[in-house]
Amino acid sequence: MSPQQLAFFRNLLEAKRASLLRAAHETMNHLQEFEPTSDVSDRASLEEDHFLEFRVRDRERKHLHAIDEALARIQDGSYGICEQTGEMIGIARLLVRPTATLSIEAQEQQELTRKMQPLKHRF
Repeated sequence: MSPQQLAFFRNLLEAKRASLLRAAHETMNHLQEFEPTSDVSDRASLEEDHFLEFRVRDRERKHLHAIDEALARIQDGSYGICEQTGEMIGIARLLVRPTATLSIEAQEQQELTRKMQPLKHRF
């Protein structure tokens, strides 16, 4: 991968990282705001909203970890190389999923293996 391409992906990943951190900060500020309500259904609705926010933030926390790993791969020179095959991951795939560690073919093979795994244990 060329230095310009690596710089593009580094900037893209850093921008996504900053956006996720901003969203997490906004969530923490929002959750710290006390919204007193005596109505049970309003309280239940508020708790459900908070629960959903936590689920989204947990997913984003995992994505932050993947972004940090991708940035580390850029740093060590292994970004864009499939972890299974050692071949280059296509630019189109990295544009869609800049944290990808597998080529499309390797990802499909891994998903097929996962789907077949429960079948083996049934017999």
